[in-house]
Amino acid sequence: MKHSIAVRLAGMFALASIVGFALIGAALHHVLVRELARHQNDQITNRIADISYVLEHARSPGLGERMRQKLDALESAGPRTRVWMWSKDPAFQYGTDVSQMLGLVRDNSPGAEVDIAGNKMRLKSRTVPANDLWPEVRFAVGVDSQPFISTLHAFEKALLALTLTGTCLAAALGWWIARLGLAPVERLSADAQRVGPGNRAQRLQLPSLPRELADLGMSFNQALDRLDAAYHQLETFSDDVAHELRTPLANLIGQTQVTLARERDAGELREVLQSNLEELERLRAIVADMLFLARAEQGAKARSRVDASIADEVGKTVEFLDVLLDDARMTVEVRGDATAPIETSLFRRALTNLLHNAIQHSTGGAEIRVEIVKAADHARVRITNPSAPIAPEQLARLFDRFYRVDTSRPNSGENHGLGLAIVKAVAAMHRGEVFAEYADGRATIGFSVSLN
Repeated sequence: MKHSIAVRLAGMFALASIVGFALIGAALHHVLVRELARHQNDQITNRIADISYVLEHARSPGLGERMRQKLDALESAGPRTRVWMWSKDPAFQYGTDVSQMLGLVRDNSPGAEVDIAGNKMRLKSRTVPANDLWPEVRFAVGVDSQPFISTLHAFEKALLALTLTGTCLAAALGWWIARLGLAPVERLSADAQRVGPGNRAQRLQLPSLPRELADLGMSFNQALDRLDAAYHQLETFSDDVAHELRTPLANLIGQTQVTLARERDAGELREVLQSNLEELERLRAIVADMLFLARAEQGAKARSRVDASIADEVGKTVEFLDVLLDDARMTVEVRGDATAPIETSLFRRALTNLLHNAIQHSTGGAEIRVEIVKAADHARVRITNPSAPIAPEQLARLFDRFYRVDTSRPNSGENHGLGLAIVKAVAAMHRGEVFAEYADGRATIGFSVSLN
């Protein structure tokens, strides 16, 4: 089971808090240990300085006895402070196990921790040289470390409690912040869930989204627009396919039923079969064109491309349509030329469809003009012919499958409305595009191919 983003962010906040508290705690712990040790050493150093001053500057013959009294007072005043003193003169000997204690530390050492009767003590010693009144005296001062250790343990417990509490608070705060920050995402999700087949016009409310999600919302709305257009096109395509297939199928069924209604001679049967063959050829053409468009929409590219003269290809296509042009008393004028990498069979198919379209929708005796324009990265083929007025909204749909500007035009039933859609597919397979214009009683329809 995957956790929500809010839970993940809360966990990240908690982890970051643990790391932060751990680093800060380690630094504070290090500082506290160092400061406690320094405080102990300062206490020991002060005691050593006091004792050394007396031993170095006093001249009284009874100094040994006075020193023992002073050390008794010092230990009784501060039970956590111990002093040991040793000398060849018994008057300057103080404390139990003096030799052992003095052996644990060296003169002017920074302080060593030893275990004395179950208590940890920090010791430091010093030697006062002999003078004319008494021999060399060595002494050590120890301070009980237990209060410092207790302080350190209390700090560690407080730090642990603070870390756990701070981590929980950071996790809770992180979860709350994440929930608050993800509220626009939840609104985005709610808007998206309302989009459905019966509510395709529903879109995300962009003004209510923060800036970081506005681009995502806009992209999502654009994707919905494309899906809506594709859905609408699919609905229209299904209707158009059913309509286009229904007519030849109805013709086939009707003619066959009429033929079977009574006895027919061989000549009549041959005529019916000939008529049925024409309808079957039309069905085959529709199916073949639909399969070609399906492959093109799946991303098929023109693979067998060769550098060829576009004017030559136009000439070969015009020659192929020579009979149709003669019947319509039309001529074709070719202007310009360009060499482009094309798959000649696909290119000629697009030219054939465009020229056939121009022949069908022009009056007899008109001239069709083919212009070839070369640009920096593409070549354009423009086919212009006299035409009845075409509205701008109709120009935008000329390359849709099964679309006809006017189904009442002559010969509109002889084609199935896929010719210009195939032109668009061929252009896309050559990394080009299609275009359609109408001005001054002439329609210009064409396509481009990439030169790269």
